[in-house]
Amino acid sequence: MALQDVCNWQAPDTQGISPHLPQPGGWAMPRGYDPQTFLQIHGPKLAHGTTTLAFRFRHGVIAAADTRSSCGNYVACPASQKVIPVHQHLLGTISGTSADCVTWYRILQRELRLRALREGQLPSVASAAKLLSAMMSRYRGLDLCVATALCGWDRSGPALFYVYSDGTRLQGDIFSVGSGSPYAYGVLDRGYRYDMTTQEAYALARRAVAHATHRDAYSGGSVDLFHVRESGWEYVSRNDACVLYTELQEPPKGDEEASNASS
Repeated sequence: MALQDVCNWQAPDTQGISPHLPQPGGWAMPRGYDPQTFLQIHGPKLAHGTTTLAFRFRHGVIAAADTRSSCGNYVACPASQKVIPVHQHLLGTISGTSADCVTWYRILQRELRLRALREGQLPSVASAAKLLSAMMSRYRGLDLCVATALCGWDRSGPALFYVYSDGTRLQGDIFSVGSGSPYAYGVLDRGYRYDMTTQEAYALARRAVAHATHRDAYSGGSVDLFHVRESGWEYVSRNDACVLYTELQEPPKGDEEASNASS
């Protein structure tokens, strides 16, 4: 007699295991509860914030973000990565619940890879944004929190889309997402030009995030900077936000010399 017969052991049923997320109404909840009502009553209410931005210009798309991950008043990670590569010519900024953002970007990476294998070429940035928007909109009302700016370069040139977890999808030249976005928009609206040089674009992105981290309590750490070119995305730099803000407050050497000479 086999040992499994003696112990009355039965092999687990693996037919129900799937790598895909359950359907919108298929989440396990206590009997008598509607998923949306259950999450509204018993779901965690933790304040979280960030500063991410992206803008399109003549030489591609710039993406920048701070690196502080917060959970209420607790800094969960001071050096997290909020700009996630999808493939060689596409990346995105993440804002919202970290687990939701990472999960949906993994799903997007998989779906785009499968489409590339079937069609023989990578989908456009617009197609990627439409796909992500359609997938997340099915979970509307289930406390999903994902706000992202998709930055890429396809056959039509540099492209930038904003996608939110309720299905919102917008195309534009400038987007900033997170609790520090009002401060970042103030800097971007003043200094943005489509015909900027590459170094001017780098300086503008660093300045916008650095000012936002100084004013927003939920943003901080460092400033990550990425550049999407026709040849693919490039990780430009990571600078300490506090040091960067201090350097920005120092007057240029030429102005300092002129003030000393006049005095």
